[in-house]
Amino acid sequence: MMTLQNAIESRRSRRKFLASPLDQSITAKLQAFIAEYSAKENLDMRLVLGNGAAFNGLRKSYGMFSGVQNYVGLIGDKTDLINTEKLGYYGELLVLHATALGLGTCWVGGSFHRASCPFDLRENESVICAIAIGNVSLKFGLKEKLIRGIVHRKTKTIEQMHTSSDAVPEWFLCGMKAVQMAPSAVNRQPVIFCYAQDGTTTASVKDITGDGFALDLGIAKLHFEIGAGSGAWNFGNGASFKKDS
Repeated sequence: MMTLQNAIESRRSRRKFLASPLDQSITAKLQAFIAEYSAKENLDMRLVLGNGAAFNGLRKSYGMFSGVQNYVGLIGDKTDLINTEKLGYYGELLVLHATALGLGTCWVGGSFHRASCPFDLRENESVICAIAIGNVSLKFGLKEKLIRGIVHRKTKTIEQMHTSSDAVPEWFLCGMKAVQMAPSAVNRQPVIFCYAQDGTTTASVKDITGDGFALDLGIAKLHFEIGAGSGAWNFGNGASFKKDS
């Protein structure tokens, strides 16, 4: 069975989905994960099945997606940055579980039509982003390859993504290797991890109010935690990681 670490290593953003519906047993597992995470952190994550209206047509998806019929809407108050960070963390956890179940996924921040999402929202709420999810071919299509080449750049080195005043332990390096494989908006990889002399580890972005940066922070924290093997993060920009002894 694929572990979360295996899922990190095998996950790739997919933009072309097959018409076949999700298996009912897989749908039940996804719903169970969503219910668990939503209850744990008071999040609003909603699975949409068989309704790709938000992604249909060039006007809405700019031609970057095809065949999207299922997705998870991540809903919240955009001014609540801690909540948005949590949506990034638990949304990526859902992505990794979906990968382990054999599904294709893609984080979608802008190239979908929010008004076509079937959600009743309160005045202060919005669809912060979506995660396209569904069955995919084992091989990437030509258009997928072209888009991947356009939106991805070379991955940053571990040295570019962390600071330390001393040599770092092996578990920290393992965490950083997982961070290298974390998705982020236009692959900008904005999160900087700091290992202090007293062993404290923190993660932060330069401007947490920037578009998508809170999501990126949550996603990167999850990857680090899985790669490090054990431990847990506090939420917040610059918050610390507690490694299990």
